[in-house]
Amino acid sequence: MEVLRTPEQHFENLPDYPFEPNYLEVSAEDGTSLRMHYLAEGPADGPVVLLLHGEPSWSYLYRIMIPILAEGGCRTLAPDLVGFGRSDKPASRDDHSYQAHVDWLTQWVEQLDLTDITLFCQDWGGLLGLRIAAEHPERFARIVAGNTMLPTGDQPFPEAFFKWQKYSQEVDVFPVGQVIRRGCAQEVADDVIAAYDAPFPDESYKEGPRVMPALVPTSSDNPATPANRKAWETLGQWDKPFLTTFSDSDPITRGGDQIFQAIVPGTKGQPHTIIKEGGHFLQEDQGETLAKIILDWMQTPS
Repeated sequence: MEVLRTPEQHFENLPDYPFEPNYLEVSAEDGTSLRMHYLAEGPADGPVVLLLHGEPSWSYLYRIMIPILAEGGCRTLAPDLVGFGRSDKPASRDDHSYQAHVDWLTQWVEQLDLTDITLFCQDWGGLLGLRIAAEHPERFARIVAGNTMLPTGDQPFPEAFFKWQKYSQEVDVFPVGQVIRRGCAQEVADDVIAAYDAPFPDESYKEGPRVMPALVPTSSDNPATPANRKAWETLGQWDKPFLTTFSDSDPITRGGDQIFQAIVPGTKGQPHTIIKEGGHFLQEDQGETLAKIILDWMQTPS
């Protein structure tokens, strides 16, 4: 496996991103070692909050939320998925699969030996995080899902997703920062857009972001479908607290909160909310509001 690593100078002086990097190694199926980057803020003995980003963002997406959660006493962890952010980037699209990303993130959780986790997941953060929570429920105490899903290919997708999927596979230059901008309901400053672009010096570094939309199970013969169906069996019996915090302006995941609320027992009686003036990237649009919702919910007796 050929692996690319973004030069460190690309991450210097990013706006509102003062955090120290942390790294550990995970293994690919062929034995290749891959360096994963993560942020770790707040007290080491505090309750764990795991923030999982999706496509095509990275841990920069959580820069607004991290200080609020950390100052609230939480051990706040935000990894960069393999292929994203400061993590190593397999250079071939064929090196990325749904299962590979599940495996890499699972290795990361296991190496840090995380337990009693409060998970917040958005976009691919849910496709991965919900799978891992279902496969390792003993490590998770609570789940917060915002603008995400766990598709099996058994249900129809909105036309907006198929347009995005087609665009992602065919566009000559994949404009990571502009994708973020278009997925937000609020104005995003140019230097912030540049920070989202920072991990990707040229197109060769973008095979992860490029391929992820094509890996989403949109038909029942997808390789990930059996494992995702099994995960739903576990979520259908999940009685630990489960909160939905979807935004009001995301055409891709709109209505997904109702699916979770209908199927997951742990959603019953929870203070679910629709976050106003938030697009697909609600962490960028309404990060302060979202962080306070999570913190208040964690501090409320179940």
